[in-house]
Amino acid sequence: MSRYTILLGGELVRTPALERQIAGTRIIAADSGIGHAEALDIVPELWVGDFDSAPQMLPERLKAVPKREFPSDKDRTDGELAVDIALEQGASALVLAGAFGGARADHSFLHMTLALRLAEMGIDVILTSGAQEGRPLPHAPVEFDYAEGTLFSVLGFSELAGLTVTGAKWPLDAVTVPFGSSLTMSNEVLKSNATGGRLRIDLARGRALLVAHPLTGKDG
Repeated sequence: MSRYTILLGGELVRTPALERQIAGTRIIAADSGIGHAEALDIVPELWVGDFDSAPQMLPERLKAVPKREFPSDKDRTDGELAVDIALEQGASALVLAGAFGGARADHSFLHMTLALRLAEMGIDVILTSGAQEGRPLPHAPVEFDYAEGTLFSVLGFSELAGLTVTGAKWPLDAVTVPFGSSLTMSNEVLKSNATGGRLRIDLARGRALLVAHPLTGKDG
């Protein structure tokens, strides 16, 4: 599996979970995302964008990163361009680091919908800020090993049908969730012998993203 990390311009904090996720991956920075490289003590192999929001002060080792420059008048964001380049190079798994927060809520929304589209293409995708992470939900049972008390939400990008959630404070059993409902917001992981200590989610139909906050768990 060829794994890439895309450094985006949103919020990013260095955490043990983030370090594990990006370890051994190939790194591409998207415009202002290069600023995260210094905090993570990494050097990207490529820096992509129109560089209209690039940091003014960078160490020499980051200034020397090879660049692929695009015009400012373009029909894709710098982040999407970086993703496309990773896919062209054979990426089968992506960590979108810095996908949440920042000054542009529209960019955060794009990153979430982009992750859903990539997942439908068969690409393994994680969105992360270090403190929170998002994972597209497949139409098959999937388990997550989060600590007791970890806050999580299931964000629906359509009506959801046949949604079952176990290993949670508020379980659900094959429910239909209307688009725009808050039913699946602010749940908590609840360890139990019945679930083997894991959060388990099964979605029959619809597009959804699990957003979890690992630092809120008892081991966070």
